Formats: sequence, structure tokens, C-alpha cells
Amino acid sequence: MEEVPQKRSKDRPEALADRVYHRLKNDIFDFRLMPGDRFSESEVAERMDVSRTPVRQALFRLEREGYVDVWFRSGWQVRQFDFAYFEELYDLRTVLECEAVKRLCHLPADQTAALLMPLTCFWIDEPRLEEGMAVSLHDEAFHIALVTAAGNSEMARIHRELTEKIRIIRRLDFTREDRISATYNEHARILRAILHQHSEEAQRILTSHIAVSRAEVRKITIHMLQQARLAPE
Repeated sequence: MEEVPQKRSKDRPEALADRVYHRLKNDIFDFRLMPGDRFSESEVAERMDVSRTPVRQALFRLEREGYVDVWFRSGWQVRQFDFAYFEELYDLRTVLECEAVKRLCHLPADQTAALLMPLTCFWIDEPRLEEGMAVSLHDEAFHIALVTAAGNSEMARIHRELTEKIRIIRRLDFTREDRISATYNEHARILRAILHQHSEEAQRILTSHIAVSRAEVRKITIHMLQQARLAPE
């Protein structure tokens, strides 16, 4: 990689570190780097055609977020999945989203309808998507939008951080066609219950919806992760 004079861009090192960070994070999320995989800073630097400095900065950032561990004598390792930790995150997710649903059901009906109109259009009115990764992204957006619509910005912030932490494992819930169909059906039922201000019913459907995803998490194995990595994009 051709060296760029420092005077041309003082932000160049930070930009490189940010690029390396996002590439490594995508490698972990897409299972090109598997739980337990070990690698060195030099290997990453060579593959990404950068120096070791931005690689090290990116890796320490990923370590703070809980995605990798550093072994000072033997390089870095993608952190093994802690399923108990993920289940705790799912518990918190359920609490936050049920509270959001409760608040939405107590708003004036016309206000709730306006807030949820984009979700209603996508999950009820429009033709269904079939590609799992695309549905996964829209699923995340659905749950984030529910919490955001409830109007508590701090609750929404915590929920977004939570969503980021479980994304790595949540994506596997959309590798099966039946789960894609179920997601559409359950989201539609949640929306209709909220729009009719049936708070308890909406919370019940939502809790069940999250519990099914949580059960899928319990069944994930390294073999399944390998299959997800090899699946066509």
C-alpha cells in the first residue's frame, strides 16, 4: 500500500483503524472468522494491506466490545459464544420491548397509527421478502422502531446497544424459510394488537416471538455456524 504523506490527512490513521474495525466486525458477524479462531495482527495487516497500528487500534476496540480476546504471546482470538450471556441479553430485550408496547398502547389511537405506519406498510401491506439476510435487517429495524416510537430516548439507546450485541447470533434465526414466514406473521399480529390498543395481547405475542428466537439460540452449534458461513450470500 502506497504511503500517504501525513500532512495530507491528519485523520488518516483513525480512518484506517475504522475501516479495519468494520471489516473485522463483518468477518465475525458473517462467520468468516469463527468463534475460537486465532490470528495475528500481522496476518490481518497483510490481508487488509495496512500497517499493524490501525489493526491494533481496531482490535482493541473489538476487545472492549466483547468480540475478541487478546493473548499477548499468541495473538488474538475470536471470543467463544457465551450462551448464558446471550440469554441474559434476550431477557433484557423482552423487558424493554414489552414496556415500549405498553406505552404505545396507551397513546391516542391515531398517534400510534401514525407512528407505526411505516411498519404496518412493510410487514402487513407490502409483498413479502424471501431472502433471509434482508429479512433479518428489517426484523432488527422493526424492533428498534417499536422501542423508538415509545418516546423514551434513553430506553431506545440501550435497546440499540443491546441489538448490536445479539446481532452476531440473531442472524442465524433467518437461515430457515419457516422462520422468515413466522416473523412476518408474528410482526403483523403484534402490530394489529398495538393498533387496537390490546396491550396484554401485544405483550404476550411479543414475548412469545422473542422466546422462539431465544430457543433457537440455545440450539446453535459450531457446526451450524460453519454452515451459515458457507451458505451463499
